[in-house]
Amino acid sequence: MAIIYHITTAADWQQAKETGFYEHPSLAAEGFIHCSEDHQVAGVLERYFAGQTGLVKLVIDTTKLTSRFVTEWSPSVNDHFPHIYGPLNTDAVTSVVTL
Repeated sequence: MAIIYHITTAADWQQAKETGFYEHPSLAAEGFIHCSEDHQVAGVLERYFAGQTGLVKLVIDTTKLTSRFVTEWSPSVNDHFPHIYGPLNTDAVTSVVTL
């Protein structure tokens, strides 16, 4: 079982639980939902979420995803990152950590 992570707001996660799927705006804009491996979460929080409150970390079991999961190179930070090419089905989220 491969685990990946996604940072979002508690409000967006609550809405996702009501619909059964989560879609980040990046899905429409870039074609995928950005995710991270465990060792990348701190950097993602620092780069993209500094000063924000009401955040949660979704713990995602990739074996339960119904959308395609791909790890791809990100030249902006010189590292590979996991991406979900489609909506995130909420039953793939094994836990939610308040940040």
